[in-house]
Amino acid sequence: MNRPDPRSPWVLDTRVLARRPGTMHEHQLTVQLPEDIGTDVISLKAGSSVRIEVRLESVVEGVLVTGSATGTATGACVRCLDPIDQQVEGLFQELFAYTDRAAHHHEVGPDSDEDDVYELVGDLVDLEPVIRDAVVPTLPFQPVCREDCPGLCSECGAHLAEDPDHHHDEPIDPRWSALGDLPRPDPQEKRN
Repeated sequence: MNRPDPRSPWVLDTRVLARRPGTMHEHQLTVQLPEDIGTDVISLKAGSSVRIEVRLESVVEGVLVTGSATGTATGACVRCLDPIDQQVEGLFQELFAYTDRAAHHHEVGPDSDEDDVYELVGDLVDLEPVIRDAVVPTLPFQPVCREDCPGLCSECGAHLAEDPDHHHDEPIDPRWSALGDLPRPDPQEKRN
């Protein structure tokens, strides 16, 4: 396992807890994202700020990390393609196991979720994967600028919110288009 960089703003040192169960320490920090977190439609962009409030609590198995991450996601409305900004908050609670406890757990009961187990490496906690796992599920699957956004005209792409009366004449079925060339009866002519 790679050792986290202790100079990274995402990395917290847990030595202040001194491995005494019940000991707690709280942090409030703001970090800049090194890369986008999200989807192609909406994400927290690289360089944007994320506010993190976190509590580190020493437990027998390791360090319980509980907190929240708040930021502004930007993207495009899936209906009208207008840019949108949306506040998002991801809540998290993860156990970072002490290396010896994690090794014992793997020996006693290996399980298929080993990739989901976080481990303390040199008493350091790397929050970046935890924040990513907490924030991405809070992003809307199909973000909209407003709930009643009418979107774009499917024929010409006009923005329907700007022109609510926008419409097109109903297209003529090509099989009947030859009938349009026939002479039309004169409405003034008397019918027998």
